[in-house]
Amino acid sequence: MKPFEQVVSEHGPAVLRVCRAVLGPVDADDAWSETFLAALRAYPELPAGSNVEAWLVTIAHRKAIDIHRARARHPVPVELVPEQPVSDDDWDGDLWRALAALPTKQREAVAYHYLIGLPHRQIAAITGSNPAAARRAAADGIATLRRTYPTRENGARQ
Repeated sequence: MKPFEQVVSEHGPAVLRVCRAVLGPVDADDAWSETFLAALRAYPELPAGSNVEAWLVTIAHRKAIDIHRARARHPVPVELVPEQPVSDDDWDGDLWRALAALPTKQREAVAYHYLIGLPHRQIAAITGSNPAAARRAAADGIATLRRTYPTRENGARQ
């Protein structure tokens, strides 16, 4: 079994990309931290030969659900929306808006499949669906992104 620090080094960036795609840049850091805190506690019990990346994404998925639920329970009305901190210079806010506009199942399927390469079978296990539904959600999400997020080829983005 690898040292946990090595697991964080190897899979931390992929899990952060997934958290950002599913939750957005503001809540992603919290979900990432909570994912690895939970993983640290459970890591000694992980069976040998397990797919560590899929296991971490499963934990991140559950943490994202917790954050969505907490956000829904505690809305805070404010007169002015505060500026949102951005932690990475390379994050494209327009792409985030396009991702955020997708239905949750499509956004999760796109993030899990296209950002870290999980097979549809594992996405189905994480999201509680079946492989065909996971494949359909990912394909529908990408099709919507192709329509709503212009590419450099058509001259809309430079």
